[in-house]
Amino acid sequence: MTNRPLDSRAAFLLSQIGFHVSYQLTEQLARLDLDPAHFAVLTQLAVADGRSQQELADLLRVHRNAMVGLVDELEERALVTRRPHPADRRAHAVHLTDNARQVLESMQSEADALESEVLAPLDETERAELLPLLQRIAAHAGLPAGVHPGLQRRRRARRAPR
Repeated sequence: MTNRPLDSRAAFLLSQIGFHVSYQLTEQLARLDLDPAHFAVLTQLAVADGRSQQELADLLRVHRNAMVGLVDELEERALVTRRPHPADRRAHAVHLTDNARQVLESMQSEADALESEVLAPLDETERAELLPLLQRIAAHAGLPAGVHPGLQRRRRARRAPR
């Protein structure tokens, strides 16, 4: 058994940095009355507006009932609207509102600023090398691209009886 200090272990450092960045992003989003799950849904809709709730649930790997709740929250904030799905009359298509597009722009700016702050100690070459390494580690761990693993926990925590 080795007694290596935690700060010499990559897994610990990744966890420490991940927690720090997640906390910072959550704080930034809270100022907009949003959380990372909202950000994930809005970002997916920015890529392809009009996705069904089921498509969003599948992409973000959450239960369809959890997605209904998330879309309800976004609809209450006037960030999305539901319309009949053009290809499936049983489904709803979720669309961004103009307000959501403005909020997304602000959220993206906040996320970009946070990334710049976190990566500030690295030069451009190091930054270019880091991203593919992190992507490879995430892929090896079986993590879906662009989906935060805490998303499922967030939805379960909201449903938990008190």
